[in-house]
Amino acid sequence: MSTALRIAVIGSGPAGVYAADLLTKSDAAKAGLELSIDLFDRYPAPYGLIRYGVAPDHPRIKGIVTALHKVLDRGDIRFFGNVEFGADLTLADVREHYDAVIFATGAIKDADLNIPGIGLNGSYGGADFVSWYDGHPDVSRDWALTAREVAVIGNGNVALDVARVLAKHADDLLPTEIPENVYAGLAASPVTDVHVFGRRGPAQVKFTPLELRELSHVKDVDIVLYEEDFDFDEASDEAIRTNNQVKTMVGTLTNWLVEQEDKPQTASRRLHLHFLHSPVEITGAGGAVEGITFERTELDGTGNARGTGELVSYPVQAVYRAVGYFGSALPELEFDYRRGVIPNAAGRVLDAQATPVPGVYTTGWIKRGPVGLIGHTKGDALETITNLLADRDLLPTPAQPELNAVEEKLASRGVEFTTWAGWLALDAYERALGAANSTGSLLRERVKVVPRAEMVEISRSAELESAGDASHSHG
Repeated sequence: MSTALRIAVIGSGPAGVYAADLLTKSDAAKAGLELSIDLFDRYPAPYGLIRYGVAPDHPRIKGIVTALHKVLDRGDIRFFGNVEFGADLTLADVREHYDAVIFATGAIKDADLNIPGIGLNGSYGGADFVSWYDGHPDVSRDWALTAREVAVIGNGNVALDVARVLAKHADDLLPTEIPENVYAGLAASPVTDVHVFGRRGPAQVKFTPLELRELSHVKDVDIVLYEEDFDFDEASDEAIRTNNQVKTMVGTLTNWLVEQEDKPQTASRRLHLHFLHSPVEITGAGGAVEGITFERTELDGTGNARGTGELVSYPVQAVYRAVGYFGSALPELEFDYRRGVIPNAAGRVLDAQATPVPGVYTTGWIKRGPVGLIGHTKGDALETITNLLADRDLLPTPAQPELNAVEEKLASRGVEFTTWAGWLALDAYERALGAANSTGSLLRERVKVVPRAEMVEISRSAELESAGDASHSHG
């Protein structure tokens, strides 16, 4: 029987991979503690949010994949894809095979926006749209891009991603990894105007300078700003003085406002940035979106906004809410439905009595909520694995810790799990599709395979072929 500390990580996005990597580099590991780590994901491919939650025209952010790839390619962490926790593998199963489990399942749902009309046809969640254009295997491949005028509610990076992809000409996305159906849908879009609305002022936006600068590079799309939206209170002035990021963004926005007075706007599409607008109601007859009404707000001196009572309406045929992500409950674990997280104390998962559950931990957005950038996830994972290792003498002993036990269990249940070798084959297949679809100066790095069944088939075919080659070499 193995004496290694067996750890399962549920979720192979940045949070899960960082936790696994930090475990292998911990002082305990350096001191000789033998670790055996298995990473599980519900999708056939790894990387979570980076593959299915980042806009395809963000090559620098997607560069994080390179770092994650290096971790998983070392061979000391096993990957099991296409395994659904709670269905293919239960908490009892995990306990049977592992000393501890870390849940790193992230947050993929849209936070609610409870205003009248939110359920009308043409009202969408921004996260759902991101999943569509990123080729999420569990999302419908059809998206109704029929609106000429669109509203995006939110002032974070996701809101800008959604607005930019909607406003951008489809041909300008061809060098990215967008799936073919996404290109076809965007190419047929009749959109002329995309409006982004924030509740507070220019100094309180939540997007980053990188996101903002990217807007100015979008071809044949004019950025439109409104002088009445540029309001700064005492807290705004303080933030501009003391925070370089705020200073940079306010400076960029103010320069754009001044420049547009003298610069003719001749593009075929416009991306409007509105501030000091709080959504009140989405309107429409016959069950479909026809407009949206806001209350104008003003800053109250602290950087927060209060209503003025003035209502303004805009004609739009689609509304996308991008007001944040929200976590999903997991079977057999407590869940905080108000915050969208697994209740925990510094990564130790808590039961209904707020007592730590032995051997059960969490990290990432499902631990702390969908706040902070990807870089914050490393510190978060370090806290969790530090506590896990501190608890190691108290962890329950698994009944079947053998390495092949979990593989045999999944196979006996007919689970078509994928492995790291299978991902390498799928990765190569997608890159080959990109090369085949490149012409002249248009170079496509990859074209994503979207259907889950096709992803699994490509992955497992390569795995079986590899296993066959290995058996022949030992014959």
